[in-house]
Amino acid sequence: MEVSSPIPKKHARIEIIPLIDIMFFLLASFMMVSLSQTTMKGMKVALPVGASGKTQSKKDYVSLSVDKDGFYYFDKSRIALEEILPKLQQVYKTNPEAKIFIRGDREAVHGNVTRMLDQIRSSGFNKISFEIKSQATSGVPGAAH
Repeated sequence: MEVSSPIPKKHARIEIIPLIDIMFFLLASFMMVSLSQTTMKGMKVALPVGASGKTQSKKDYVSLSVDKDGFYYFDKSRIALEEILPKLQQVYKTNPEAKIFIRGDREAVHGNVTRMLDQIRSSGFNKISFEIKSQATSGVPGAAH
């Protein structure tokens, strides 16, 4: 004779739906963290569009910007033209291999960009790049090369 227990017997089940929720949460978290790690040192200017743009690594770099009103910026801080050379000479003493990225507004006066380029060359830097917006990313806001 078999005696049954008054307590109902339950079988173990693995629920997948909570695991899927956790995975989506982790995926979204990692995406947000990776997007926030992208930093832009230069001022936001309307970059000109060019077909020959090529992405470069931006390790150990200095960003110099000229806006359409003729104001100069060292990274994101506004600076006078006469102060660019001493600042760059100070950077050159600590890191002579640093790259210089020039961000010129598409409506900036050519003479302002040329004066800034003269200051950069006088400081001793040889690795100078102009930032442009490539044609492939011209429809994407904030995409610069």
